[in-house]
Amino acid sequence: MNKKLLLAAAIVAVGLLAGAVWAWQSHQPADDPNQLALYGNVDIRQVSLAFNANERITELRVREGDKVRAGDVLGVLDERTPRLRLAETEAQIGVQEQALLRLKSGSRPEEIAQARANAAAAEAEADLATRQFARLKATSDETAGKGVSRQDLDNALAHQEVTLAQAESVRKAAQLVIAGPRKEDIAQAEKQLAYAHAEQALIQRQIEESELHAPIDAVVRARLLEPGDMASPQRPVFTLAITQPKWVRAYVAEAQLGRIHPGMTASVSTDSQPGRSIPARIGYISSVAEFTPKTVQTPELRTSLVYEVRFLVDDPQDQLRLGMPATVHVQLPPAGQR
Repeated sequence: MNKKLLLAAAIVAVGLLAGAVWAWQSHQPADDPNQLALYGNVDIRQVSLAFNANERITELRVREGDKVRAGDVLGVLDERTPRLRLAETEAQIGVQEQALLRLKSGSRPEEIAQARANAAAAEAEADLATRQFARLKATSDETAGKGVSRQDLDNALAHQEVTLAQAESVRKAAQLVIAGPRKEDIAQAEKQLAYAHAEQALIQRQIEESELHAPIDAVVRARLLEPGDMASPQRPVFTLAITQPKWVRAYVAEAQLGRIHPGMTASVSTDSQPGRSIPARIGYISSVAEFTPKTVQTPELRTSLVYEVRFLVDDPQDQLRLGMPATVHVQLPPAGQR
């Protein structure tokens, strides 16, 4: 009796198991000829941010995992040195402005009057020397050279020539004072002032660059320096991961390449959420074939040539993580419409 009961129980169990297997198989979706399954990864795109100056870092405001918006201040450099240079440049601008104003104003009336007086005095001195030489020359001629020595006559002639030259020099100097500065000197002063203003703008730009701003909405992936470190353009401070828009990089075999085109709709699913899909569309298809990357699991051989396809994913809930393996199902048109 016990053997019969055990045998009956075994038959029932086998029947239930067979029914369960049949039911599971009957509910499995068949391969859809209007869908193309591709395999890839969520594309990793990142930005390396560095200060554009060689100064000491005083403050860093974000850490790994923080979300930042475009324009947010992420870090600050020590501004004391550039601000001192800015004050020095502003003082130089003041000096150059006053020098240019003096040149453009020309000579003062008092300077012109003084120059004319000096010229008149020099001319009077030259006239006196000329008269003295004339008298001595006349006396020498009347006495046949006996009334005046040859040395006195030569001294008077030399004094006359010196005073005449001095009068001419003072007269030319007076003319320069009256004419005022040369236009070339004014142009040079203007250029020097422009150079000082350019130096001021450069230092102000350096002060502005003491703050490191986020160029795009992103997530801080790595913080590579700390306050107190010396920053430079060659040393990145942050690595930002760009999350919007997200791309899934997949690969399609050459035999399937003619079935897809940019703009086609698709859906993206991951192993972490197998029952949920995220809408996407084809944004780019490579025109150059390449070997399948090792990170991509495809039914074809790894050495087969494939073409890169990038899918633009609309992921407002941030379900996809950068580098995550993903499966993409492309909805194909019916065979008669391809």
